[in-house]
Order: sequence, then C-alpha cells, then structure tokens
Amino acid sequence: MTQPFGRRLLDSALAAAAVALVTHFVTVVLFAAINGATVEVLAQVNGVFGFSSMLLFVFLTVVGTAGVLENRWVALAVAVLAAFVSSWLGAMLAIIAAGNPISAELIDYLWVSVLGFNLLFQVVAVLSTLTVGRRVWAARAAAASASRRIAIVRMPSSRLADGELTHQERVPVDPDLAERQWEAYVDALRTEGFTIVEVPPADELPDSVFVEDTLVVIDGTAIVTRPGADSRKPEVDAAEQTARDLGLRVERIVEPGTLDGGDVLQIGSTVYVGRGGRTNAEGIRQLRAIAGRLGREVAAVPVSKVLHLKSAVTALPDGTVIGHPSTIDDTSMWRSFLPMPEPEGGHVVVLADDTVLMAASAPQSAELVRSLGYRVVTVDISEFEKLEGCVTCLSVLVR
Repeated sequence: MTQPFGRRLLDSALAAAAVALVTHFVTVVLFAAINGATVEVLAQVNGVFGFSSMLLFVFLTVVGTAGVLENRWVALAVAVLAAFVSSWLGAMLAIIAAGNPISAELIDYLWVSVLGFNLLFQVVAVLSTLTVGRRVWAARAAAASASRRIAIVRMPSSRLADGELTHQERVPVDPDLAERQWEAYVDALRTEGFTIVEVPPADELPDSVFVEDTLVVIDGTAIVTRPGADSRKPEVDAAEQTARDLGLRVERIVEPGTLDGGDVLQIGSTVYVGRGGRTNAEGIRQLRAIAGRLGREVAAVPVSKVLHLKSAVTALPDGTVIGHPSTIDDTSMWRSFLPMPEPEGGHVVVLADDTVLMAASAPQSAELVRSLGYRVVTVDISEFEKLEGCVTCLSVLVR
C-alpha cells in the first residue's frame, strides 16, 4: 500500500541514512586500507567522502519518496545515478572547501575521478542501496502495513429519512437518534483500534452515511464505485478524494457500469459481487478486470430478495458464510454456509481474526457466533436498518 507523503518521506530518509552511513564507513575503511591505514589517511579520506555521503543521503531521500526502492531494477538504476551524481558533486565540494577555485582543470579532474578514487564510492553506494536501503524500506513498509487499521466513515445527513428504499416500506426515522447511533458505531471501531477517517459530510445527500457503497478497497487499491441509484452518484467524489489523501491507489468504475460497494464481499482471494438492482453486468466486468490485476478472482452472485449482496450474507473470519435463508437466492452456492436465526444476524464486520461487529437487533445470532469462539461487539443501528442499512454499510475498513 502506498503511504501518505509524510510517511513515505520518513521511510525514505531512514533508508537513505542507512545507505549513506554504510557507504561512507565502508568506503573510508577500504580506501584507507588500500592507501595505508594511518590516522592521517583516515581523517583525510573521511573529509573527501563526507560531502559525497551527505549528497547521497539527500538524493536518495528525495527520489525515495516515489517508492523507487520497491522494485529491484528501478532501485538499481536510481542507485547508479545517485552514486555518480553524489560522488562527482561531493568531490567538487571537497576540493572547493580545501580552497581550490573552480577551473577547467578541476572539471577535467572530476571527470577522471569517476573512474579513479570515486569508483570505489560508487560501487559501495550501489551495493548498499540494493541491500541495506531496500531492506530498511521494506521493513518500514511492512511495519506500516501491519499497524495500519483505518475506518473510513461519513456523518449522517440531516435528510437521512429521505434516503432510497427498494425492499422495505418507509417508516419514520429519528435523525437525532441516528446521529447518536452513528457516533456509538464510530466509537466502537475506535475502541477496537481503528483510526477514524471521515469523508466530509454532505447534507444534501441523504444516503451518504452509507459510505461502503462508494469505495471497495482491495490490497491498497481503492475502487471508486458508480452507484446504481442516480441520487447517490454524487457521493463518490469526496470518497475518492479521501482515498487519495490516504495514499491509496485509485481505480474507477465508469459509465455504463454501475457498482455498489454493498454488493462486494471479499472472502480470501475471491471477490463475490451481487448482480441485482444496483450493480449491473458492466460494473461486474470492470470490477473483474481490476481485481484480476490485483490477483483476485471475481464471482457473480444473483441478488433479488434484498438490496445488496451483503444485505443477505457476509463471512466470518474463517470464511464461513452466514445469513438468513429468507434473504438468500441460493444457499447451495456457498461451500460453507451457516444459517442465522435473524435476518440482521447475517451481517458482520470483521474487526480481527477473533472479533466481529454485529447489530444489537440480532441477539440470538450474536450468541451463536460467540458459541463459535468469536468475540462479538454489538451496536444499535436501528435507525439505519429502517433504510435497508446494516453494520457493513457505515464504514470502509483499510488494513
């Protein structure tokens, strides 16, 4: 996953510092050993290569923010260029610092030095970049990935009660209660260790709180959807900007494709997508192409009894699909299916390998999931359930 610029700059600086220090130390020791390892020689060599090592650090820090150390061959090309430029300019600065003026003879000498005393520095710098630098960068990236638990959410609109409905009769919605329930939902995610990132609110968009429908995140790539309901299409712009601000790579579903994120269920390496009222065949085709590039397989699932695929089924951390039989078109397609006693019990948000989030409206289902050894966190989302929402709809998790 691509990190925000500040994090990339820090990681790049740490990798560059490691390369510069190793390069400087090894070059000084080898050069002194070749030319006689006396205190005077060490001091002189240290001064000669000091400028080159500092420039190497600066060069690699700057270009490293683009992630050039991730790919071996790109890193090799960058290392060769960085070593050459740093050694050439460093030697010039060292000579000028010693009181020598810039002249044609000096420039000629510097070019000769590239294949002379500077060659050792360049070789060590390239090898250090490809070994030490890339390892430091990879270690930082792995640590960031392991610690990054983000929940993208969006505050409810005051017009929430005007949201779209397809399979339920409209009933009164209490916007004040909905806001309190949303805050409790967000607090539950925060308590479980997620950093909360809010998409800017859009009071003119009644359904905007259901942020899951605007983004599908697969391995550091945010797929910006194209909702099937025309009233919801404007929701994606702010969600896309939030994804970009987080440093996620961005892909888009484009016209004539439509795709709601609530129709996308990821289980292992398979991405199941509901083919129903909000997601069309072209949207599935585009998702299949994007997911394929990310090493995922897409399987289409018919959805006719509920709004979205995840309105019918979700999956426990071990991959077991759960749902209420009355909401599912065909239970036989799931290799491991566990029926829930309540329709709302088919919705879980996986928070960790042993923890799931469920709605308070499904106490029997929550108890059943607990009996399987999972820790269940429950939240009351009754006002959102009146609008065909569930616990998955209110957030997009980035891990």
